[in-house]
Amino acid sequence: MKFSDITEEQWDELKPYLDTCLLPVTGLGGGESPYEATARLERLRDMMDLVEIPFKGRVVTYPACHYITESESFQSMLGEWCSRLKQSGFNYVIVMTAFSAPALTIEAADLILQPGPDGQLLSHSEVSSQIRELWSAISP
Repeated sequence: MKFSDITEEQWDELKPYLDTCLLPVTGLGGGESPYEATARLERLRDMMDLVEIPFKGRVVTYPACHYITESESFQSMLGEWCSRLKQSGFNYVIVMTAFSAPALTIEAADLILQPGPDGQLLSHSEVSSQIRELWSAISP
């Protein structure tokens, strides 16, 4: 479910069921051509479908963070966003990228989903397994 699909009146009623936030990270650096930016966004959309479709009744997708830097301050900023999302009522925050970033570590994120080092997207079963493991292993 997209964040924009939830009205103020619905939130209190839905909050107990929508306990997981998906925070997409596009990974644009600012130097991409229009077709490269489009390809990156399409790849992220394909990754997001692996979570949004099967877990529609439990996951809220927030707006994507499009532009990144290679610095630790960016990871710190993502960590702060994850913490704030938890403070707003989410029990779990999943960060998802469509690019491989093995060094990406975000303590406040409960799960980071990204392609493998070879760029291969995760399969439906891999994503489902990781999310179900998250929900069964961690008590909020």
